[in-house]
Amino acid sequence: MTDFSFEALRRFPDVEAPNLYAVDASDRLILDTAAERIQDAAHGDVIAIGDRYGALSLGAAALHGASGIRVHQDALSGELAIRENARRLDLEDGIRTCGLEPRLVAGARTVLLQLPRSLDALDEIAQLIAEHAAPDVTVYAGGRVKHMTTAMNAVLARSFGSVSAGLARQKSRVLTVSQPLAGIEPRWPKASAHEGLTVWAHGAAFAGSRIDIGTRFLLGFLDRLAPDAERAVDLGCGTGVLATRLAQLRPRLAVTASDQSAAAVASALLTVTANGVADRVQVVRDDGLSRQADASVDAIVLNPPFHIGASVHAGIALKLFAEAGRVLKTGGELLAVWNSHLRYRAQLEQLVGRTEQLGRNEKFTVTRSVCG
Repeated sequence: MTDFSFEALRRFPDVEAPNLYAVDASDRLILDTAAERIQDAAHGDVIAIGDRYGALSLGAAALHGASGIRVHQDALSGELAIRENARRLDLEDGIRTCGLEPRLVAGARTVLLQLPRSLDALDEIAQLIAEHAAPDVTVYAGGRVKHMTTAMNAVLARSFGSVSAGLARQKSRVLTVSQPLAGIEPRWPKASAHEGLTVWAHGAAFAGSRIDIGTRFLLGFLDRLAPDAERAVDLGCGTGVLATRLAQLRPRLAVTASDQSAAAVASALLTVTANGVADRVQVVRDDGLSRQADASVDAIVLNPPFHIGASVHAGIALKLFAEAGRVLKTGGELLAVWNSHLRYRAQLEQLVGRTEQLGRNEKFTVTRSVCG
């Protein structure tokens, strides 16, 4: 045991605010429920998936002596926060971040899992563990009770023979999962066809292989971008729908598809390849537009998220607007779609430039902001 404190964990470089936290009661309950398994684990036996800011992995290392912990966090900002927390707490040697791939779970006997909100994301995670972890693996899957449903048990049962629910504590609960099933038919990634566009998606990608209604609305305005644009970015690209359509509409346009979600980036790579534009669309995993130089881009398209995890919060959208304002050249354009009730126009004027409404329907508004 050490003097490790959960309160020492920070969300940085992710959005920080008084109502946003780096740890909650479900993290503590997962670690307490799995404590004996963690303490008895050999080097490399313990992995953490969905470990938002390091509470699971760093807690397992500091409180229970686990070592060689492999960690996956879909959001790059969360992954960077885990690394930064590990550095500050001198626990860097105890963990290693990995993608959602076989090497993450290979041979693992204990899995600490923060349940994702998406059942598709949970299904892909469960199948990966069942296929590649040790035969005697036990998964401790926890979350806040208000976000848990019996459908999660059913999804886990598609890949495991035993799923049992523990007692609730501080409005949190843990599902203990074991007996991985053999011979599971691969279910991920998936593809769907949409009016000449093939969309691929991994489980955690927003909207899956569908085209969400905000993106669908924005698609109708892509031809409004300045015809002389040479470089464009699909910021928060998701499965790559907007980037793919831009490349199809403008064969001479160099397009970058950028997202902080590992699942989104993997999905977008499949989408641009399936639609024959992989040679003209660069797909990158990035926290905002940190890879892009100031005043280097002619056009940006954006369908920003309006929530952070389970919390409705404007922080990410405002961060992306500010990044767009920094990266656009003078006279460059941001085309954005957003839920009309959020009333982002004033923030767009401040962070990017002169803003006009291009379209509005019963739910969404599309605006064009000109930098400078």
